[in-house]
Amino acid sequence: MTSRSQPGLLRTVTGSVPVHAVTGTVLPHEHLQLDLRWPQRGLAAVPSDPRRWLDEEQAVTAELSGLRAEHELSLVVDLTCQGMGRNAAMLSRISAGARVAVVAGTGFFTEPFHPQFVGTADEDLLTERIMTEIEFGMDGTSSLPGVIGEIGSWGAVPTAAEERCLRAAARAGLESGLSVATYGRAGLTLLEILTSAGLPAERVAVGQLDLVDDAGAHRKIAEMGAYVSFGSLGLAGQDAAALGARVRHVLELLEAGHGDRVLLSTGISRMTQIKRYGGSGYGYLMDVFVPALRAAGVDEAALRTILHDNPLRWLTGTAG
Repeated sequence: MTSRSQPGLLRTVTGSVPVHAVTGTVLPHEHLQLDLRWPQRGLAAVPSDPRRWLDEEQAVTAELSGLRAEHELSLVVDLTCQGMGRNAAMLSRISAGARVAVVAGTGFFTEPFHPQFVGTADEDLLTERIMTEIEFGMDGTSSLPGVIGEIGSWGAVPTAAEERCLRAAARAGLESGLSVATYGRAGLTLLEILTSAGLPAERVAVGQLDLVDDAGAHRKIAEMGAYVSFGSLGLAGQDAAALGARVRHVLELLEAGHGDRVLLSTGISRMTQIKRYGGSGYGYLMDVFVPALRAAGVDEAALRTILHDNPLRWLTGTAG
């Protein structure tokens, strides 16, 4: 077994998949299961929340299977890393049952949910812990992660522990060839930490940018060569103003010539967001957001780039 990602292959929870075998839509920021109900580090500023939980294996499997049939869903990137209640065995079962490839994440999320040892661990130990999963498997299984993330900052700026985790992620990414996904609204800061540690910007998806109404920051991230991830689009729901603002974010990047740096995903992370409990489900991107882009004049070639080509280039670290 090698820790180095092989060119032309994606590391999924059920084994390596050739990139050319992924022919349909890719969701680059989802959670198929998650448990963030209780902060692990006991920070008073982050209260417990019983709603930060997703544990519906059969319902999630059924949704993904339906999207495969209706919208040619081919791949889901599950960014539930260490500290987020990841369950690699469940991810493998969901992938097999839905017949949709799943790429899983490793690394350490944000400080309130870091395992206790992270508080005193240095970059060397944190890098070693990430590399152990990359080389040997996650959660006591032989399933290997195919991406590092999502990692970043819970608050407005990264803490010292979060910065150490980001630098360790960059080091593990350089050693393994895996790309990185960030979490937190200070996207430029997170990107600068990763790139200052040597990770190429084109290997980074900067997350939560649909929650940041700053076209200048979006453009700067794209100009640096990183991917601008609008990965929580489902939060807009049926709110016309919120949906319109997110469509505008995408149009502004397309008009600036950065269509090859846009990532879109629904960002499911709670039970109430899946269809079984009345949510819009993983299909919100294809059922609501993509039709809104079409109505705004985005053509099929641009949509293919965004929904298929971009996430695969990000995952494989290939130039666009």
